Amino acid sequence: MTMQIAIDGPAGSGKSTVARLVAERLGYLYLDTGAMYRALTLKAMRKSIPLDDEEAIGELLASTQIQLLPGKTTRVLLDGEDVSEEIRLPEVNRGVSAVAALGKVRHGLVALQRQLASTDVVMDGRDIGTVVLPRAQVKVFLVASIGERARRRALELGERGIEVSQKQAEQELALRDQLDEGREVGPLVKAPDAYILDTTELSIEQVVERILSLCEEKLA
Repeated sequence: MTMQIAIDGPAGSGKSTVARLVAERLGYLYLDTGAMYRALTLKAMRKSIPLDDEEAIGELLASTQIQLLPGKTTRVLLDGEDVSEEIRLPEVNRGVSAVAALGKVRHGLVALQRQLASTDVVMDGRDIGTVVLPRAQVKVFLVASIGERARRRALELGERGIEVSQKQAEQELALRDQLDEGREVGPLVKAPDAYILDTTELSIEQVVERILSLCEEKLA
């Protein structure tokens, strides 16, 4: 039986890091769906396409190749170019919610994500447990205080040489939450059967262990 693990939650809740580690421990494929939306956002920005132009970005997606290469950190190839670092820039952070809200974009990428989930997989995003993999055996919804999420985001950007204050990070995350929760297509929402896990005061290892315990229960 194919095992599907869906990890959802707002920006900065630790989804990508945790999902990757869970996949490593289980020997499963890890799929960072957010990286796909980020890559398309980056391409649209490079071409100066308005991020709310659904027709233009839908056409752009049709002529775009996005590849995720597994490893200790997922490498993201956009039409063959490694954009793993560039898609994490603040301007992409600010624009990705608008692109992810476009129906044609979500339809195209969700179809691709489902194809990739034909094997044992850990997938993270905003609507994995509700839209992409509604039949996933394990669904986890990660949450954390906005202060902690902002601290993590500022630290992450700082490690890339990008200085962002905690206040600025909090403002950007609050706006991102509003956009993600309010969009009509694939909004950020907890699946009814998802396990809510507050990561505010937990270490990454503690979060990973709790998710692995949930997986063991399902496999048993």
